[in-house]
Amino acid sequence: MRWFASSPTPSRPQIAHTCFFMAHLAPAKTTTALAIAHQLYGPELYKSRVLELNASDDRGINVVRTKIKDFAAVAVGSGQRQGGYPCPPYKIIILDEADSMTEDAQNALRRTMETYSKVTRFFFICNYISRIIEPLASRCAKFRFKPLPEEIMSNRILHICNEEGLTLDTESLSTLSSISQGDLRRAITYLQGAARLFGSSISSKDLISVSGAIPVEVTEAIISACKSGDFDLANKEVNNVIAEGYPVSQMLAQLFEKVVAVDDISDEQKGSHMQEFVYC
Repeated sequence: MRWFASSPTPSRPQIAHTCFFMAHLAPAKTTTALAIAHQLYGPELYKSRVLELNASDDRGINVVRTKIKDFAAVAVGSGQRQGGYPCPPYKIIILDEADSMTEDAQNALRRTMETYSKVTRFFFICNYISRIIEPLASRCAKFRFKPLPEEIMSNRILHICNEEGLTLDTESLSTLSSISQGDLRRAITYLQGAARLFGSSISSKDLISVSGAIPVEVTEAIISACKSGDFDLANKEVNNVIAEGYPVSQMLAQLFEKVVAVDDISDEQKGSHMQEFVYC
């Protein structure tokens, strides 16, 4: 664990006044915050030193003024090590999906942070930093989480398959990594759904069916028709997509990825196509 402070020591680790974990649809934000808290306090002091509030809890202004403020105001011990854990002299409040808090609640929380900064640290976890008021965001050490690389995803998925007795070929593994977009939790959900519906031997087609993703050949057919310059052919492919009932948002997202990846058109043309997608 790396501690961010002016002069941390192993016996008295320090972290920034507030930590800010943010990323859209990236994994492990909450897990990282919980792991830090567990490593600091251990099982004995965790419940008394850590307050976790998630999206299912009421986190309006009244909760900030009562539950959060009451927890933050209580001082803790001098930080003696217990059971091999550092046990620093401050508490931690973890606010999951903090971007769903109202602006009034965030303003009330700002005052609480300032008042009890010596005895309490705040972990804000969110997907959209733009929904956090500037006075809170400016007080935070920001950590941005990226989607998991395909190699890490594949290794973990193969481990799960071995433990559960599932068969996944190379194409299926690549498809699963692609449709889950670096989100391991989503990949496991798709894998579980496919296993229940199609048995232990899972194909790429099974995973696409479970995920609701549009088959690759459908998006490639549309792009090929557009490149041909034949309006009737392009209109036919679009009508086929409409007849199949594919979600428009999903189609645009996959077309976006395809257009960005092609090599036979210029960046200017790609930009023009992306602008047309926005208008759609």
